[in-house]
Amino acid sequence: MIDTQKFTQALLNGDIGEITALTQKGLDRGESAQALLQHGLVAGMDVVGKKFRSGELYIPEVLMAARVMQAGMDVLKPLLTRSDVPSGPKILLGTVQGDVHDIGKNLVAMLLKGAGFEVVDIGVDAAPERFRDAIREHRPRILGLSALLTTTMPQMKATLDFLKEAGLLEGVKSIMGGAPVTQAFAEKIGADGYAPDASSAVEKVRELLGKRD
Repeated sequence: MIDTQKFTQALLNGDIGEITALTQKGLDRGESAQALLQHGLVAGMDVVGKKFRSGELYIPEVLMAARVMQAGMDVLKPLLTRSDVPSGPKILLGTVQGDVHDIGKNLVAMLLKGAGFEVVDIGVDAAPERFRDAIREHRPRILGLSALLTTTMPQMKATLDFLKEAGLLEGVKSIMGGAPVTQAFAEKIGADGYAPDASSAVEKVRELLGKRD
């Protein structure tokens, strides 16, 4: 039986030694790598995300928890990669052209990984062509665009328009985020979703994919 509460506490405490021990002990007991991932690490990070959303935790604590989770993932990775367990839905993230800010995007990526999604991050200052090539290569279910400057917000629309004209958004939902971005702006440019912060982004992705807690 996987003790989700112990995994959660180790994540909240930033205790890498405890998370690796819990994960290894679970494997030694015969728990599957997928079960430990979902009911231990992912379930624990869900709690971290909710506490962040409610203001109980701050960005440094979330980043610490994400590092701890990665240590647990490192224990499971050899087993997950050679099993037939499918990876979670793929999410493609990038900061639009002209904008080199990535702290918010990186936090979104960490929380999405913690929630069990496969994340492809193409970085900052990403031209529409870079998004095009990444969509063709990775076939994501969700496309996430980030902008921190009001001057680069038009690039969100330009990128979406470019990808739509290329016929690459069939079956791909788009979500917008960043300090100056609003729900109204996201709707105006034809995006499928908007998230005001990293934790909300995870919830919005789940909503767009039809997945609920």
